[in-house]
Amino acid sequence: MGLLNVGARALMANQVALQTAGNNIANVNTPGYSRQTVVLQTVQGQFTGGGYIGQGVDVQTILRNQSELLTRQSAAAGSVSAADTVRAERLSQLQEIFGGGTAGLGAAITDMMNAFSDVVASPTDLSARTLVLTRIDETAARMRTSADRINEIQYTVSQQLQNSANTINNLAQQMASVNEQIARATGNGQTPNDLLDQRDQIIREINQYVQTTQIPADDGTVGLFVGGSQPLVLGTTATTVSIADSSTFPASGQLKLLFNRPGSPSIELDENTLGGGSVTGLLKFNNTDLAEGRNLLGRMAMAIGMTLNEQQNQGLTLDGQLGKDLFALPTSMPGTTNGTAVGNVTFTDATQFAASDYEIRFTTPPAGQVVRLSDGKATAFTNAANLASQQIDGLTFNLTATGAAGERMLFKPFSTAAANMQALVYSPRDLAAANPVNAAMGTSNAGTLQLSSLTAKSGFTAPPIPAGVQLTFTAGPPTTYSVTGSTTPPSGTTGLAYTAGTPIVIDGWEITLKGTPKTGDTVKVGNALDPQYGDNYTRNAGNATALMNLRDVKMFDESTMSDGYASAMAQVGTRTQSALFASELSTTIAKNLENDRTSVSGVNLDEEAAKLLQYQQAYQASAKMLQIAQSVFDTLIQNLGR
Repeated sequence: MGLLNVGARALMANQVALQTAGNNIANVNTPGYSRQTVVLQTVQGQFTGGGYIGQGVDVQTILRNQSELLTRQSAAAGSVSAADTVRAERLSQLQEIFGGGTAGLGAAITDMMNAFSDVVASPTDLSARTLVLTRIDETAARMRTSADRINEIQYTVSQQLQNSANTINNLAQQMASVNEQIARATGNGQTPNDLLDQRDQIIREINQYVQTTQIPADDGTVGLFVGGSQPLVLGTTATTVSIADSSTFPASGQLKLLFNRPGSPSIELDENTLGGGSVTGLLKFNNTDLAEGRNLLGRMAMAIGMTLNEQQNQGLTLDGQLGKDLFALPTSMPGTTNGTAVGNVTFTDATQFAASDYEIRFTTPPAGQVVRLSDGKATAFTNAANLASQQIDGLTFNLTATGAAGERMLFKPFSTAAANMQALVYSPRDLAAANPVNAAMGTSNAGTLQLSSLTAKSGFTAPPIPAGVQLTFTAGPPTTYSVTGSTTPPSGTTGLAYTAGTPIVIDGWEITLKGTPKTGDTVKVGNALDPQYGDNYTRNAGNATALMNLRDVKMFDESTMSDGYASAMAQVGTRTQSALFASELSTTIAKNLENDRTSVSGVNLDEEAAKLLQYQQAYQASAKMLQIAQSVFDTLIQNLGR
């Protein structure tokens, strides 16, 4: 009977080994499956006078081959890779909006500014004026199209975040269910390998969306924590998450991950505390990268629109009227807060705009500080009046109600400028190409004075009719001039220094002269609408020249209007390339760690095929042992029966 028992045990053990190897082969492509190995142990030998006689073999357990350290490292690296990858993908979409070529926004701006040259050459040519207005309309249309594409990206990101939150909730419920099954199965003293594989795979999938920390419990369950301390899964209980607007700045477009524990207020998790996962990457893109892209576009729309509007307002149309705005632009933007503060921001100097959002933080009300979020630069103020008196990056912040201590107020000055940009002038006669002032050298001038430029500035005062404003020069050294008919400086002022090529500002208009005057030389600046000049203003292109010259004005971080779009392209491109590099690096690290994990847990078909042959031979030998044992037993029975 001993040989029979040994053979039976060997047969059963090798059958289990064959079945385990077959199971490994069957699950070679199953996600999360860990290779299993049969652990055999010798049955305690039977003592006899001749020593211990072996009793065969038993299956001790089915071992799950895996490294806890590598499994966690792989999940964490995969989480970081998922965040970097999805952010890089979305930034690539944003970069396409700031693309170059003839169909790009930069080409539209360049064409618009260059179109003024035809009006300068022929102020009365209606076709040249029509071309300018067409280019203006095209620029506004491309601004709106670019803003619409940014809004589309934001919508898809929001939808993807909502879907991701639902997926996290489903996976968390599955994790809680598997935890319960594992806790029940662990009581029998053996590890439920397939359930453990299933749980590890769920953890890896959750980490693709949001990075977690795993803490095992004594009952075999594993707790999952998000953001360092929030229990997503604790034992057999799962907590839901959701995506919603920031509670600090409602309706601001900033999104946060909310942790919704039953019976407790929702906890808002910032993307900077979440670690990795696609949700983290999408939140960073939405709240930082997309906001920067919208600010770059909005600042460009606001600065170009304001600058052209201001200059258009200084010129005269073919009908002798001051020009009206070329673009429809917002005049102010409200701030958002969940507190008591109320205020808005208005636009003052387009050449100083920064592509950023701003926060007002009330430290000791009514005092506080304005923080530029793009780089953290802070400007302190003592009260609302003091704040309104300061010009911060070309903006004026106006508070009608002060917030409480610790309250924060968000301002997004440029968020809607591009989306709502519209061309307002459609009649070529309404393009204000002419200067409202004209200049003439004195007929008896003996020097070399020549007119270089004459431009009306914002808030100018037209020269009086019919006398105008006269400059009378006194040869130097030093060369000086006196002025009559003006308000600023007052009429009759003498001894004003003259330098060739240096602009002379009087009553808000600016005249630049070159050459050297003689004593008694004069320059008269008159009102273009003075009847003595007739319709000469219709053939004047001074304001069109000023409009065209705006392309060389520095307004985008020391870049000119014509180069501003290239600067925006560079900023978005640099951010995208940095994200792509981070994605490639984290993906490589994640792949290497996953390869390390699968080298321990993965199934090698060649190895399993060799084991099949090994176990098959052992099984056949065990069967032969039983056959011999039966033959011996039969012989014994036959001999005893005689």
